[in-house]
Amino acid sequence: MKGRNMTRWRDPAKDPRQEPKSNLITAEGAERLRGILDHLSRVKRPALSTKVGEAAALGDRSENADYTYNKKELNRVIARIRYLTKRLDELQVVDRLPADTDRVFFGAFVTLEDENGEELRLRIVGHDETDTSKHWISVDAPLAKALLGKGIDDEATVAAPGGETTYLITEIDYHDPQA
Repeated sequence: MKGRNMTRWRDPAKDPRQEPKSNLITAEGAERLRGILDHLSRVKRPALSTKVGEAAALGDRSENADYTYNKKELNRVIARIRYLTKRLDELQVVDRLPADTDRVFFGAFVTLEDENGEELRLRIVGHDETDTSKHWISVDAPLAKALLGKGIDDEATVAAPGGETTYLITEIDYHDPQA
């Protein structure tokens, strides 16, 4: 029997999903999460509650698609609100620059050059802020771990699916969170 909830057994000691995630977040990331939580709490949840109430007033709920859909959506929003509230309490906001801005630390914008001479600019952020379209990677990612503490003209080697890749750090800069 296969289904959505059927998963294969994984040894918890070896499961990469069980690795502890860092609780760091930038000030901008924390503000964005608070904005999402506020929108869900003040706008989305009341609107869905109203829709569910209106659909329930129509009568037979067993064949009422509006009621079923909106009830599921309301439950999803409530779960997201609960998750964000709990997560925001756990997070540690990094709202200052590191003492040594010539080295790669959390929140750094780093420009890398690979073996082929191609440049890659990325930012090291918290787990909740990762965005592949912006090239923002988690501080827990293997590439970020290889870069942390390194300076300009240092090399970082990281294991990739196609083999090891070596990057040269060409630029490090930080945006001042206080500015």
